[in-house]
Amino acid sequence: MFEYELHQIRSAELRRQADEARLVREAVRSRRAARRDARQDAVPADDAAARESHTDRRGRGRLQRAA
Repeated sequence: MFEYELHQIRSAELRRQADEARLVREAVRSRRAARRDARQDAVPADDAAARESHTDRRGRGRLQRAA
């Protein structure tokens, strides 16, 4: 009987931890979405493509291809 009660306690604790982790993930997702929306509102449409690419370099890289 004692082992069963320990199992129930552990199971309830794991459920609480899973619920807490779920809430944290949801909060992080909503904060990211809010930041993304705020950033998109602040960036002009023509500059949006440049911001999405993580580099200002265009075309080929610095090194030429070997023959």
